[in-house]
Amino acid sequence: MYRRTFVHGFTAAVTVALTLAGGQAYAAAPGSGDQLLAARVVTYDAGASAEFKTAVDRGAAIWNESVDAVELRPAAAGQRANIRILADDGWPRALTTSLGNGTVYIGRQAVNEGYDTVRISAHELGHILGLPDRKPGPCTSLMSGSSAGVSCTNPYPDAAEKAEVEGNFGAALARPAPAARSVVIVD
Repeated sequence: MYRRTFVHGFTAAVTVALTLAGGQAYAAAPGSGDQLLAARVVTYDAGASAEFKTAVDRGAAIWNESVDAVELRPAAAGQRANIRILADDGWPRALTTSLGNGTVYIGRQAVNEGYDTVRISAHELGHILGLPDRKPGPCTSLMSGSSAGVSCTNPYPDAAEKAEVEGNFGAALARPAPAARSVVIVD
C-alpha cells in the first residue's frame, strides 16, 4: 500500500482567491479572516478623451479616494485597458461589457449645456463599476446624474453608492477560504 498526503491550506486558499478574483492578485494577512490588503485594479485609457482628460483622471481619483475594493489606474503604454474613455459630441454614456469593463463617452452635449465635467466623468465611471442611474435624485447622489441640474457639481458618490461598489468588487473575496485540511490518498 502506497500513501501520499497532500496538505491543503495556503496553496488552496491562494488558488481559490485567484480564481474568485478573476486572476487578480489579492492578499490576506495571516489570521485576519478575509481582510483585503490590495484592491482589484481596473485600468482605463483616457487617450481619446481629448479636452476631458484632466476631468477623467480626477473622476478616477475620486473613486479611488472613496472605495477600497477597486482601484482605477491609467493603463500603461501598450497595455490593453479595461475601460476606454472617448470624447464625442453626443450625450455622456457608458457601455458596460462586464463589471469593471466597457467604454465611456464624455459627451460634449452635456458640457455645452453647463454640466460639470468631473461629475460627468465620475458618474460614467460609476456605471462601469456597476451602478445604475438613480433619477430623479438629489445632488448628493452622484448617480442622479443630470436630474440634479446643471448647478450640481458634486462629483462624489454617497454612502450607499460607495457601499454598492464595495459590494460589487469585494463580494468574491468575502467568502471564507477553505480550512486547512489533509487528504490521504491510498492506492
